[in-house]
Amino acid sequence: MTQVDITQAKTNLAKLLDMAIEGEEITIVRDNKPVAKISPVKRPLKRGSAKGKVWMSDDFDEPLEDFKDYI
Repeated sequence: MTQVDITQAKTNLAKLLDMAIEGEEITIVRDNKPVAKISPVKRPLKRGSAKGKVWMSDDFDEPLEDFKDYI
C-alpha cells in the first residue's frame, strides 16, 4: 500500500490512478492522518475465465506418502 501526502496526490493524480489500475491501493494523508483512499475496482469474475489455466493431476486423490503411518 502506497501512502502520499495530499499535495503530492493533487499533482500526481494521473500517476496514482495508473497505479490503482495496476492493483495498487493508495492512501492519501494530511498531517500524517489518512483522509482518502484510491483503490482498484473489483471486477466480477467471468464464468469460464480460468479455462485452460487449471489442471488436476491424475493421482490427485491418491494417499500421500507422508501420511502412510496415519492410514
